[in-house]
Amino acid sequence: MIEVKNLFKSFEGEFVLNDVSARFEPGKCNLIIGRSGSGKTVLLKSIAGLIEVDQGEIWYDDQKFSHLNASSRQAIRKEMGVLFQGAALFDSLTVEENVLFPLDMFTHQNRKEKLDRANFCLERVKVTGSNGMFPAELSGGMKKRVAIARAIALNPKYLLCDEPNSGLDPETGIIIDNLIKELTVEFQMTTIVNSHDMNSVLEIGDKVIFIFRGCKSWEGSREEILKTDNEALNKFVFATNMAKKIKKP
Repeated sequence: MIEVKNLFKSFEGEFVLNDVSARFEPGKCNLIIGRSGSGKTVLLKSIAGLIEVDQGEIWYDDQKFSHLNASSRQAIRKEMGVLFQGAALFDSLTVEENVLFPLDMFTHQNRKEKLDRANFCLERVKVTGSNGMFPAELSGGMKKRVAIARAIALNPKYLLCDEPNSGLDPETGIIIDNLIKELTVEFQMTTIVNSHDMNSVLEIGDKVIFIFRGCKSWEGSREEILKTDNEALNKFVFATNMAKKIKKP
């Protein structure tokens, strides 16, 4: 479980997060949605500890992450998998080396144990036979699969995903969504997905939080989102669906 309580964050005197509170449950895909500039990326980065909030608390289970020092946070970070927008693979490393990276950094396993784990993760995301390939040789969907394999290499309790479908065609995006959902349920991770894609919301959104102008404007399930009377959310859903229709040939 991850919980944020009364988060405030401002840049140059302007609030980007304004008293945001939310609880993210294990074994579920918890989605944060909102238009560009709404504050959802700042919220996810704050949860990951990449941005320090001005006020409020961030809890990982019974540990107050926001009040820990750097060395104490390291133990929680070992239990945290992060899927960055654009995959963020190391271009100079092979697929195998990318997945081994967190194992080399955070574990004392021997070489065989690390390779076994890396191969298990690659097989789990259905990427086999590509160990010696470099990111430049992979398609966008394959890069995301390898990035997911790297994110789950340490068998994390928490999985944070920033726009996992960015740059992918709709069909591949759905495949990546379903993979994240499967892994979340299989390993009972607390998964938070930052997205503006309504396909993702309707496919995997067990719990959805809508951020509007830095505030939590709405929360509910994917079934409830189409019945809401929240004006800002309805405009967001309508604009997203219209944009998809316009892009169709």
